[in-house]
Amino acid sequence: MASILDLSEPIAVLLRKGTADAHEKAEHSEGAAWLTRGELDREEYVRFLMMLYHVYDTFERGLDRHASHSVLQPTYNPNLLARTSNLSADIAHLLQTPEPSWKSHPTLADSSDPSPLLAHAYVRYLGDLSGGQFIRRRLAKVYELEDGAGLTFYEFKQLGGSGSSTMGDMKKIKEWYRDGMNAGVGDDQDLKARILEEANIAFELNSGLFTILRAPSNPSIMITSPAAPPLGEPLTPVESESPTPSSSPSSPLGEAPKVVFEVKEPEGSYRISAVIALIVALSLAHFLLVLGGFTGSNGAGKLEAFQHWLRTTFSSSG
Repeated sequence: MASILDLSEPIAVLLRKGTADAHEKAEHSEGAAWLTRGELDREEYVRFLMMLYHVYDTFERGLDRHASHSVLQPTYNPNLLARTSNLSADIAHLLQTPEPSWKSHPTLADSSDPSPLLAHAYVRYLGDLSGGQFIRRRLAKVYELEDGAGLTFYEFKQLGGSGSSTMGDMKKIKEWYRDGMNAGVGDDQDLKARILEEANIAFELNSGLFTILRAPSNPSIMITSPAAPPLGEPLTPVESESPTPSSSPSSPLGEAPKVVFEVKEPEGSYRISAVIALIVALSLAHFLLVLGGFTGSNGAGKLEAFQHWLRTTFSSSG
């Protein structure tokens, strides 16, 4: 059901409210429940990490390329947030394989307007700082990774420091990120609408990762309650985050005029989100090559051929 949002609110508030439905859909997916309950087979969890690696590598390269962009600059902090290298290290640890033996080079997004990258960064980073911490504790027990090796993807440094973040530190990081989003986007309501729509697409794409997970070989007793949030922030908006409408001489009622935005199911493809969807497909083939023993020159050749086929197919269908 479509909802009406007030685009005069800060982008951090709009993203929290405007992605609530997509967030809830991801929460209730079967794959998310397997992940958060620690039921995935170890190899399937590694496959999931490989898919995440390609997603992060794509949009983080985009953030690096557009680091000085006015919308992205206030939240650009790869030393604090970047996940790609941590994911690579975790995968190598879990596979007991050197990193160069499984890595490939994903296709990159090229866009004249990189602003929608903020939506993908928001969905992933704030999810990692929120529900991701619950997942980390669960997986440490299930996969016997209590020493932290293989789980660095879920670790963050302190804001402005080099030590590991506590939950209190992560709360500060999220507050800093929301403030940076608000500063970068400002009061441009058309831009807010584009980023909000892209964030819902990002949720759809990330939810798609759960739909292709294979069922556990030894599932535990099914739990009827929804999984802890694996993506994004908690659903309930904090009312205190919404600014009180300011008075405006041009408004006869004493309140600033409101511009509303109708949130609908996404239609069509976007440049950035389309590339991320393609990367997910490429990562599936990549996983099969690695675990199937096709690394090295032969595997690389097969992967390159498959990537070419996917790119051709994807572009012709868009």
